[in-house]
Amino acid sequence: MPPTGEQNLSTLLATMQPTLDPKTYVFITTTQALHTLPLATLQPVLLAHEVEGTTIVTTQDLAASHGFEGVFPCKRISLTIHSSLEAVGLIAAITDRLKDRRISTNVVSGYFHDHVYVPRERADDAMVVLDGLIGEARAGAAGRM
Repeated sequence: MPPTGEQNLSTLLATMQPTLDPKTYVFITTTQALHTLPLATLQPVLLAHEVEGTTIVTTQDLAASHGFEGVFPCKRISLTIHSSLEAVGLIAAITDRLKDRRISTNVVSGYFHDHVYVPRERADDAMVVLDGLIGEARAGAAGRM
């Protein structure tokens, strides 16, 4: 069984290493039955089943090549810290700080990492904000030593 990840918020903030994926992603939705979708070639990074339909996140190019018009062209920032699924406050700290800069977010938690989707044109701004948050967390950790 894989390890369960870090839960300490200070440690998570001080040691995360956000990485910006260069691809542009989009969110699409469809009411098609899952077994009829070309998932092998659509290569979704996220599937969410909802009453109204299935949400698919894939690259903008793949969505277009399959005839889907996506919304919310965005970049994915992976936090690159193995956060526990039971960790408290990491996403709140990040989204709160990004909110202060008026950067919208769509967050997905995987088993190992959290991923923040931000508007394509604000991705660099978001990385600056996250770097500042990391710096503050590291300074706070150093002050406690």
